[in-house]
Amino acid sequence: MRTRIVAVLATVGLCGLLFTTGCSYRENICADGEYPVIAVGPEGGRACLPDGQEPTAPYVRFPADKVPQHVDDEWDVYWRTHGIDENGTVIET
Repeated sequence: MRTRIVAVLATVGLCGLLFTTGCSYRENICADGEYPVIAVGPEGGRACLPDGQEPTAPYVRFPADKVPQHVDDEWDVYWRTHGIDENGTVIET
């Protein structure tokens, strides 16, 4: 019983230490070996494709300098209010 209490207290202490030191988990947009694509049009939509596979309609690659990498990063937030039209132009949605 005493061993369990010590283990629980150690776990709680470690979690508290990680929380107060600013360690955080950043969720990736796609899994390893995949990259994100966006659907053409104002309604957007996203998917992840295996590296090396080219997107097919209705999906296209994100502009190279505006690819979201993590949930809630700068480009993930940006693409919530923007899309790509059939000419490849970035549009506000």
